[in-house]
Amino acid sequence: MIFVTVGTQGQFDRLIRTIDGWADVHGRTDVFAQTGPSEYYAAHIRAKPFVDPAEFRQCVESASLVVAHAGMGSIITALELGKRIIVMPRRASLGEHRNDHQVATARRFAEQGRIIVAFDEQELVDKLDQLEFITAAERLSAEAPSHLIDTIRTFIETGHARVENRAPVGGGM
Repeated sequence: MIFVTVGTQGQFDRLIRTIDGWADVHGRTDVFAQTGPSEYYAAHIRAKPFVDPAEFRQCVESASLVVAHAGMGSIITALELGKRIIVMPRRASLGEHRNDHQVATARRFAEQGRIIVAFDEQELVDKLDQLEFITAAERLSAEAPSHLIDTIRTFIETGHARVENRAPVGGGM
């Protein structure tokens, strides 16, 4: 199953319309989308405006691919479960969000090699057409590293973070 999610922060009809058209062209009947408050009626995929958190996690667990907006919850859940994920960020210039933080989020995760990003509809279709070449991401641990926990604990207990002495980057004086 391909699970598509737009989150709960408003409509993302551009993503749903693109997936619906791709599924029609390819005869895909295994696509389920959480559409949010969409004005677009999907004709070729199963869709539901909202799913509760337990159903959302179950959909991600069952999916062979997740296609999502660039929301942190969607990305992190897919990575925790080691799922392949294609992200298409919402764009402020198209009225899909109030700023372009999703574009920045998508770029940062893509730089790390953790996700595939499609910045527009044609890129999304092209990436969906290449599904067999998209590999699953390395699972993201659900637990914070011990040094991060220690730093937070120190900050809470003392009011300031413990700073470790480290050599300067680049090995200079």
